Amino acid sequence: MIPALAAFVTLQAGAHARDAGSAPTATVSAGALRGVNAGNVAVFLGIPYAAPPVGDLRWRAPRPAAAWPAVRNATAFGHDCMQNPFPGDEAPLRTTPDEDCLYLNVWKPATARPGAKLPVVVWFYGGAFIGGGTSPAIYDGSAFARQGVIFVSFNYRVGRFGFFSHPALTAEQGPVGNFAVSDQVAALAWVRDNIAAFGGDATKVTIIGESAGGTSVINMLTVPSARGLFRGTISMSGGGRSLLRTATLEASEQVGLNFAKREGVEGTSADALAALRRLPAAQVQGKNLFADRLGTPMTYIGGYVADRSVVPRPSDTAMEAGAMARVPVMIGWTSADAGLSFAQDKTQLFKSFGSHGEAIRKAYDPDGTRPFEALRYEITRDQYMAEPARFVARHATHLGSQAFVYRFGYVAHAMRAKWRDGAPHATDIPYFFDTVEARYGASTTPQDRAAARLANRYVVNFVKTQNPNGSGNPPWSAYTKGGEAMMDFTMDAAAKSIANPSTAKLDVIAATAQVPEQ
Repeated sequence: MIPALAAFVTLQAGAHARDAGSAPTATVSAGALRGVNAGNVAVFLGIPYAAPPVGDLRWRAPRPAAAWPAVRNATAFGHDCMQNPFPGDEAPLRTTPDEDCLYLNVWKPATARPGAKLPVVVWFYGGAFIGGGTSPAIYDGSAFARQGVIFVSFNYRVGRFGFFSHPALTAEQGPVGNFAVSDQVAALAWVRDNIAAFGGDATKVTIIGESAGGTSVINMLTVPSARGLFRGTISMSGGGRSLLRTATLEASEQVGLNFAKREGVEGTSADALAALRRLPAAQVQGKNLFADRLGTPMTYIGGYVADRSVVPRPSDTAMEAGAMARVPVMIGWTSADAGLSFAQDKTQLFKSFGSHGEAIRKAYDPDGTRPFEALRYEITRDQYMAEPARFVARHATHLGSQAFVYRFGYVAHAMRAKWRDGAPHATDIPYFFDTVEARYGASTTPQDRAAARLANRYVVNFVKTQNPNGSGNPPWSAYTKGGEAMMDFTMDAAAKSIANPSTAKLDVIAATAQVPEQ
């Protein structure tokens, strides 16, 4: 799989011209495409789903892509969106980031024809809303296509390009700030309008994401403009309550003013906005979005803005009000997932929960003997990932949808000496995608491959039927508030449906209903 992927990514246009007769083709609303065959999978890369968001289109909702008159080679990834790539990332980018980045990719069975009406899965990448993209090798969709599923991945704007408000923007467009979310909705609308050309069924779309992508998937459940664009959701380590607080429009506008002032742009006029749009992309990006010195004005809002239109209110608030799409949900976390606390000792950690601190202490450290680091790790994982995922599952089932909860604990053999506490954040991706060899290369063991095949089959089943069961896999019990069932992906590459052993602790976390003070 991976050698084939490398081959088609690096093929030159001339090679495709010589072999045009055998290359897969598709015609979408903007024109004809020529992809590349990778074994029994046909792949189309770098398809524009919107116009480049540059120049006057910076900080605007995505506009339709311009039509192309000739057959377009869809044989290489488009640029990932403008960012400073993470060093040592679990999913390193393979393109040079650029502001011109609104492209998507499609993997399909080579034999699929228009009208085949195959189920579709659409991938939302993670990256803390400041990074990420579709080019990493572990995001290859071949395993899905080989099992009769159309796989789509797409880029969306991140950082200040994706989340930005300013009084001049409000005067120009009305309340705005969530351009990344507008990109996500636009990509789903493109899938609705064009996926039949690849053999997909626009009424059978499941969305899946991890980390910020998982948060995005949860958010889509409550975004009014996304209604009807998908029939099921899979959120991997996306939390469920806001991982990053949803800012008010007024707060986001002030942050935009702070950024503009730092860059020498004063005022709220149309001329000021034009000057901001003329700033070089690298200057808008900056060196480190979260590196403002203590005491200096904040210049990046960090995520969702309650702009009264695209994101009317935080997703958890919307769910509590019943404003949530009634679709099946698959949701979970890794056994050593991410959390955040700046507490330096147990006293500070418990104090961060305010009046709930004593209840947290009794639930997690009743005899006072647990090491601080292990305690902080477990509490913040439950706070940011496990309890919020249960929150979503509970609201989905309350509204009549099925929910399937999981905990992923398998660790690749190559990493067991390093990851002794369990599976860290994002390490479930190559298993859900069945791309472990792209991540671990020659160190991949037969058990690693078996764990990947098992996890991927559950995902494929869910995409096909909105239920992960089938294909001879161990049965996965649906979540109920009384039963608290979850699927436990274990270190021995097995999957066991169990009652969540941390239910009592999560009940205490739920009572706090807050992100710890930082």
